[in-house]
Formats: sequence, C-alpha cells, structure tokens
Amino acid sequence: MNPSNRFDKNVYGQFNVEGIVEWEPKHQAGEKKTVFYEKHAKTIVNKVTSPDIPFTYSLNPYQGCEHGCVYCYARNSHEYWGFSAGQDFEQKIIIKKNAPEKLEALFRSKKWKCAPISLSGNTDCYQPVERKQKITRRLLEICLKYQNPVGIITKNKLILRDLDLLKKLNEKNLVQVYISITGIDEKIRRKLEPRTATYLARFEVIKQLSEAGIPVGVMNAPIIPGLNDQAMYEVLRQANIHGAKVAGYTTVRLNGAVGPIFTDWIQKAFPLKAEKVLSLISDMHYGKINNSKFGERMRGSGNLAHLIKQQFDKYSKQFGLNQEEFTYNTSEFIRHQPGQMRLF
Repeated sequence: MNPSNRFDKNVYGQFNVEGIVEWEPKHQAGEKKTVFYEKHAKTIVNKVTSPDIPFTYSLNPYQGCEHGCVYCYARNSHEYWGFSAGQDFEQKIIIKKNAPEKLEALFRSKKWKCAPISLSGNTDCYQPVERKQKITRRLLEICLKYQNPVGIITKNKLILRDLDLLKKLNEKNLVQVYISITGIDEKIRRKLEPRTATYLARFEVIKQLSEAGIPVGVMNAPIIPGLNDQAMYEVLRQANIHGAKVAGYTTVRLNGAVGPIFTDWIQKAFPLKAEKVLSLISDMHYGKINNSKFGERMRGSGNLAHLIKQQFDKYSKQFGLNQEEFTYNTSEFIRHQPGQMRLF
C-alpha cells in the first residue's frame, strides 16, 4: 500500500468510483519502476542520542530501500522527504552523491573526535543501487585513509565486493559487520523481504567474512511473534556454524506509518495468521501495536518479550555467541589535511 504522507495537507485519491470511471492513481499506472533522486547533503553523519541504540554516530548514503522489507522502521523517515512510507519507500530512492566528500571534510575538521560510525543505521548501505553507485565503497576507503572505525549491518551479499577494504580495515581493528537474518523459511522471506539475498546466501556471507578474519555477527531481527520467532534457534545455530562470534536481536517495531502498512500486509500475505500475529505483538506493547518507550520499543515488555530474551540468551550461550566483547580501535586516527603527505 501507499498511505498518505502525514505531513501532506491535501490527499490525492479516488473517492467516488461511480463518478470517475477512468481514474487511475499514478502509482498504479503501468509498470512500477524505481526512480532515483540525487541529493547533495549538507551533513552526512548523524549523532545518535537514543539510549537504547548501541552506537553514537550513523551514516546513510541512501534514503529509501529497494529491499522492500515490510517491517522496516526507516519507512517513516521517507515522509520527511515528501514521499509515502509505503511503496514510495521502495521505489523512490534518494542517493547522497556527495556523502564521501562530506565524510572526508568531517574527518579533516578539528571538531571531529574519532568514534565508530555505523553504516546502515537507517537503510541498507548495500542495497541494489550501490552496485552501480559505489558510494559505500568510497566511504570505506575514506575510513581506511583516516583510520576511523566503522560498523556495518546489511542483508545483501554485495558486501563481499568490498572484502579487500574490509581486510585492510580489520588489520587495525577498525571494522565489525553484522548480517541481518530474520529466519530460515524462504517462503516467508519472499513475502517479508521481497528483494533481499536468500537466507542461504546470507549465511554464506558470514562464512566468507569469518574465513577472511573479519569480525562478523548475526542480527536476528526483527522477531515477529507468530511468524518467525520459532526460527531463532536455527538462525543462531547456523550463524555459529558459519563463523559468527556475536549475535543480537530486536522484536518488530511498528511505529508511525509502519503499523498500518504491516497490518495491511499481514492480512493479505498470511490471512490465517494475521489475527494471532497482531495479537501477540500487542501483548508486548500494553495492548497496542507499538510502544515508543526507550528500552521497550525494540524489545517489548511482558511475558512474551521476557520469553524471547530468555531464549536468545540461552541459544547464544549454547552456540558460543557473545562470549567476547569487541572493542574498536580509536587510537590511530589520522587527521589528514589537504595536500598533506603521509610520514612513514
């Protein structure tokens, strides 16, 4: 669906079927194709102040995401660009062409104090358009040049293209990667995340990164009770078999426009499970489909949320995950200046 943007004063729609017999909304006319918009951002690194997010800075070279994951909380941010959080989020992609130049300018500034930057804090930095644009690769090159640590989370095997850079970053403990895996059932994945790499391909990415010595983990997220929660055991088991050393999880967060989008989707995609799934989600949020309270918004509360956490802790321990704490190296940052040469 393509719900109205909450910031729009006027809504374009079909309100009288009998009176407008040939009317067809623009977003349904003809073949749906992705449209790309180039933008020159004023700033590129965002400071994260939320107390329940485990990183301080994030960078998103793209807004919107062709992966089309129905549950994605980043859908809401698309409304700030004048688009819908629904189909527009998947079909109207904003490319921040000057992201590498902005990042380098930040690293050169004396205001910047070396700290890890997370790529894909909002949308996937390795979504399909990256294959052509190579903005994420250029960002990694700049992090390597200035020796600033970087974290990556993705569900696209395109990350293997940049294995050469990841190896060099890892030589000085400057990188950690999480691969997002929501389950093991391909029938669910094709509906839930229609344009993403298969689960088998993602486990293979973990294997190749691990064999290359890259610190890699699995993000089992989001857990959707009644739909994919039973897959946690196998996701963590397979992640460990393929070389993951750390793991994380979140439960589904249906904030803002994502709530009605997900509700519409589950009723169409899994009509026999819809009522149960929505009921279980509500049980974790005081009877509502969403709770924005820090600490609970991505984990939930109540008996079901507690059970999910218990299972995660048990399986993580069983498969040897999260036994060692990873610490980024922030001591070797180099603040290059224009025209400055490296001294050896």
